[in-house]
Amino acid sequence: MKSIKKNNSVRFFLVLVSLGMYACTKSESPYYNYENKVQSFNGSALGYLQAQPQGTFDSLLVVLDRFPDLKDSLTNQQVTLFAPVNKNFETAIKYLNIKRDLEGNDALFLKDLDLEGLEEILCKYIIRGNRTTDAYINSSDGIIAQSILFDYPMHIRYSKESSSGYVGGGASTLNFSNPFGSVFTQDWGKTKATTVNIKTNNATINILESIHNFGFKEFTERLNN
Repeated sequence: MKSIKKNNSVRFFLVLVSLGMYACTKSESPYYNYENKVQSFNGSALGYLQAQPQGTFDSLLVVLDRFPDLKDSLTNQQVTLFAPVNKNFETAIKYLNIKRDLEGNDALFLKDLDLEGLEEILCKYIIRGNRTTDAYINSSDGIIAQSILFDYPMHIRYSKESSSGYVGGGASTLNFSNPFGSVFTQDWGKTKATTVNIKTNNATINILESIHNFGFKEFTERLNN
């Protein structure tokens, strides 16, 4: 009788352990079976930028106002936009004007910048073709994609953040780089889109992290004139 009770107790204990291990795998991380939801906006890419709260894309919209052709592309063409936020422009302007001050020159602002150089830089953030992260997910080395107007080659690589000790268990991100014509990644200008796959009627928008310096390494060099 004691043997039967003992066996039943052992079975009950093993069941509890099994349930505990199962629960642990489901609840240890808030990113278990994490899915990056594709957001959507019923309108164009330009319309999406204009619809966001003040302080988000104001600087980008100021720059776009100087280029009607680019505004048209963001309204009517199939593109992928790596959208710089206000902070990205603020940082770039800050370092440009530090250099100009040291040289004894007046400060410049977005409305003052050379059109040709500014257009070439801005176009690198607008990629031909409307692609979500699915276009990059199977390429561990990333892909080269051409910008609009100038067909400048930019590099895009998919990755997943780690979270709560789970490697690759977090949100999807896109590493976005300017290779500057080099095959050596240490020479590249790099940033990251931490909000991805915002779908509009004509585009996919990926929003860049706030620490990015707009223009990568060339903003001051190209526009200090």
